Amino acid sequence: MATLSSDLIWEVTRGNSSTLVKRKQAGGVQFSKDPLNLRNQYSRKYEGLVADKAIGILPAENGGITLITKKADKQHTPASALQKSTISSKRSTRKTYSSIVKSTTKKGYRPDLRKDAVARASAIRKSQQPVKEDKPAKLRGKKAQADS
Repeated sequence: MATLSSDLIWEVTRGNSSTLVKRKQAGGVQFSKDPLNLRNQYSRKYEGLVADKAIGILPAENGGITLITKKADKQHTPASALQKSTISSKRSTRKTYSSIVKSTTKKGYRPDLRKDAVARASAIRKSQQPVKEDKPAKLRGKKAQADS
């Protein structure tokens, strides 16, 4: 298979990609469904399909987080281009974030993607926490005096 530049791939798929979601009611904003797009913004900077090295963060089956990285040397072989690693929900959040940063730093991924990856992991971990019940409101003033 011929090697194509990522810029050429972006120019060909820019307006009609399968991951593109257009919203007219939000002022013509374009979103992306690509799992390797950390911000879900359809732009050249964040689109994982086009990038040589891309990072994706998804929720795992039993809680936790799945880190997906795209290998630069396997870009044109889609079956072996993605590497997945799962981080357990039992692991502390600080260790989870540091392992995401360390694994992407060693492989030479962009620093701005690392920051977005940690933010996405944080949002996923927060969504996996159980919802606390609201405490009943304390009566104050005349209402509290009337009950006692």
